[in-house]
Parts: sequence; C-alpha cells; structure tokens
Amino acid sequence: MLLRLIRRSYAAVRPLSTEASTTVKSTRSGGGSSITTSLEGGTSTATSTRGRDTLGRRLLSLIYAKRSAVTAIRKWKEEGHPVRKYELNRIVRELRRHKRFKHALEVCEWMRVQDDIELLSGDYAVHLDLIAKVRGMNSAEKFFEDLPDKLKVQTTCTALLHTYVQHKDTAKAESLMEKMSECRFLKYPLPYNHMLTLYISQGQLEKVPSLIQELKKNTSPDIVTYNLELAVFASQNNVEAAEKVFLELKKAKLDPDWITFSTLTNIYIKNSLQDKAKSTLREMEKRISRKGRTAYASLISLHTNLQSKDEVFRIWKEMKSLFRKVNDTEYSCIISSLLKLDEFGEAMNLYTEWEAGSVTKDTRIANLILAAYINRSEMENAVDFHNRMAEKGITPSCTTWKLLTRGYLKQKEMDKVLEFFKRTVTSVSKWDPDAKMVQEMFHVVEEQGDIQMAEQLLDTLRHAKYVNTEIYNALLRTYVNAGKMPMIVTERMKKDNVEMDEETRKLIGITSKMTVTEVPNGVA
Repeated sequence: MLLRLIRRSYAAVRPLSTEASTTVKSTRSGGGSSITTSLEGGTSTATSTRGRDTLGRRLLSLIYAKRSAVTAIRKWKEEGHPVRKYELNRIVRELRRHKRFKHALEVCEWMRVQDDIELLSGDYAVHLDLIAKVRGMNSAEKFFEDLPDKLKVQTTCTALLHTYVQHKDTAKAESLMEKMSECRFLKYPLPYNHMLTLYISQGQLEKVPSLIQELKKNTSPDIVTYNLELAVFASQNNVEAAEKVFLELKKAKLDPDWITFSTLTNIYIKNSLQDKAKSTLREMEKRISRKGRTAYASLISLHTNLQSKDEVFRIWKEMKSLFRKVNDTEYSCIISSLLKLDEFGEAMNLYTEWEAGSVTKDTRIANLILAAYINRSEMENAVDFHNRMAEKGITPSCTTWKLLTRGYLKQKEMDKVLEFFKRTVTSVSKWDPDAKMVQEMFHVVEEQGDIQMAEQLLDTLRHAKYVNTEIYNALLRTYVNAGKMPMIVTERMKKDNVEMDEETRKLIGITSKMTVTEVPNGVA
C-alpha cells in the first residue's frame, strides 16, 4: 500500500522536475506555496488540430521506435513549413506523455544543433531526463558534466537529482543535494520532494523528519510534500500524526487534492474508523475529474475496502460513461474488487468483456480469475479456464504456473504439483523463491513418505539455485517416514554448499539404520 501511495504522490512530482519552462517561480496563494511552470510559447494543449496535417501529427504517428523523428522534421522543412520552438516543446511533452521517449529525445537533439533556436535551462533539463530514460543514468551524468557552468542551474540540477531518485542511487542523490544547497538551489520544495520519495521507497523513514524540517527552513512545503508525509504515517498506521499533518496543511492554506483524502481514507479504514473514512471518501470524490483518471480506480478500491458494493458499481458505471475505453489497470481494479466482494459472477462478466476487446492479452488480469477458482477449490474450473487462456492467446506467466502449483498442492496431487512447479521456476530467468510454498510441498511428501517425489523436488530446486539446510532436512524426514536410508547425502550437501545443523545430523543418524536405497538419478 505504501508503494502505491508513493507512486500517486510521485506522479505529481515528476512532471515539474523536467519542464522546458521559461519560468520556475514560487507563488503565494493565501500563505501556501506552489511551483508554476509554463512552456515557452504556450501550454501543453494537443499538438495538432483534428484533420489538419501538422508536424505534431506526423511525429506522433511515428509509432515504431526505429523511425526517425529527425527525418520527419527535415521533410517538414523541405516542404516549406516553418519549425517553431514552442511547437516542438509541445510535441516533446506529448511524446513523453505517451512514453515515446526515443522520439522525444531525437527532437531535443535536433533542436540543440539548430543555430536559430535558443535553448533555455529548462530545455536542457528535459533533454537530460530523456537521455536518462533512453540511454541510462551514466549517459545523463555525462550530459550534465558537459554542460557549460551557466547551464548547471536549479532546473538541470533538479533533473539530474530526479534521475538519481529514479535509479535509487541514494549516495549520489544526497551528494547532489549538498551541492545544490551550497549553490542556494533549494529554495523550492521539488528537490526535497524527490528526496522524500527516495527515502520512503527505500524504507529509510528515519531520514524523513529531518529532511522535512530542513525543507521548512528553506522554503514552504507544497501539497506533494504533505501527501508524502501522510504516506509515511499511513505506512505506520499512525492516525494521530496523519491528522496533525492534515491540520498543518489546512493552516498553510493549501488545497488538499484527491491523493490527500485517499491516503486519509486508507488510514481510517485500517483503523476501523468507518464514519471518518466515508467522510474523507466523499471529499476525495469532490476533487476528481477526467484529468485525474487514476483517482477512479482508487475510489473503487477504497469503496471495496468499506464493503460498499453499490458505490463500487456506481463509480464503475461513471467511469464507463466518462471514458471511451477502459484500460487494463481499470479492468484489473474492478475485477479484483468484485472478487473481494464475493461477486464472482459480475467479475466473470467483466473479464469476458475485457477478453473480447483486449489487444494486450495481459496475463495478470486472467490470473485474477484463475486465482479465484483456485481459492474457491474449483480446480476443474481452474484447469478449464487455463485452457481458455491458451485458446485466447493469453501467454501464461510465472504467476500462472505458481497458481496452478498451489491449486494442485491443496489437493495433494504431487505429480501435478511437480509438473507445474517446474514450469514456475523455468518460466523466469531468476526465480524469486517462495519459501512457504516449498515448505508446504515438502510437508506433503513427508506425510506421504514419497522419497522419489522429494528427490525430484530437490533436483528442481537445485536447478533454481535454491537449496538450503531446511530443504535437506525435509528430504531426510521424508526418508525417515519411508523407512529408507538416503545414499551419499553428506556428499550431496557438500556439493550444494549446504551446512548441516543439529537436526540434519540427528536425521542422518536415524536413517543410517534403515534399508539402503539407490543413488538418485542425476547425482554424481
């Protein structure tokens, strides 16, 4: 939940760090402070007029990354059309909004070599940010180092700081903050908000209070600062501290946004303060609009946590009326919410709706239904649904195989468990071990005294590079239950670099008195 709150708040931080702006100024509104940014020559309105051939339309139509934005600009000029900086800035904004970073970078690089285009520090900040996204942090650092000293100013330093935060490089971010402080570049809250985001995402919450105090000495917190602080107290489940932050925000005469009330609602729900949660949820809904589309999914999730089925259906209906097409994230949200509310039939209807119109074939959405069948102990339906996924061209993921493994594990069908567990660990380049599932698998084979299955599980885990003392102990307990003695187990543990503990020695002593078995296949 904390990471989700950070992402929401960070979404508000991110655009400000890299605007190609002519001005970055603090404005007071009833005692509060905020950052005002503007693109030179205009706002970030749509690049092109419908039905008219424009440079923006041509650049946005370059769907494939291999196509060159520079070629498109040159052709536009050759046709006798003017190329204006303010228009290119707007196009870069649109390309970034659509995550078309390579083409946006090409436009920036083209502008940089034009004699008749004068670039400002904000333009270089955008350029640096795009280099980081396309070529990585080291290239962004090199770009910054090569800038003339007159361009190593507040905006470009903040863009570099943003890059360090994105790459979670705490040491470099802290070092840059010190240099920015020396240069008196910390007179607005954005750099502090970046650092707060970094500390929270890294779990370094102990650094947050002192950083906020430093921020208050140099400038005034903005709404993003307060939302990040609220996110910290939400993670700590501290209602009193969160309410204190909210009162401070009101005293600063800042307007709370939907993220503010979403965070408060979450805290109240976790502490069973239903009336307060419903009140803040109403305030949240007053502050959402089509522009803040992600807020609707948050509304649905919060109403779900309050067990408000009618409200969930109401918000979903409103979303469908507002937006021409519902995206995968929103379908995932509503389907998971309906499943939590025990509305399986409605969830299945919406899944079928998504399935019919989806071009992404996102496995994560299908996995929600698969998990629901398995949780309901309807393994036959789960298998049928898995077959349906294959028929619809939805590629299984590691999670898909893991769900099926768990489903068969509940039924103690160990042949199927082993089959799907092997697919789980081989479907990814590096398997993220699930210790609980491994423990449960060995618990079943121990009960059954199935030494062949235990050996095969060990072999699978060895290939997944996850073998430890407890796994060998589970293997030995299986042999004990089967009344058999394993061969060369000490040598095998040594080969796997696994240490014995007291239980291991005890189990080896017990099995040494039992019937000898053959050396398992694959053991040298």
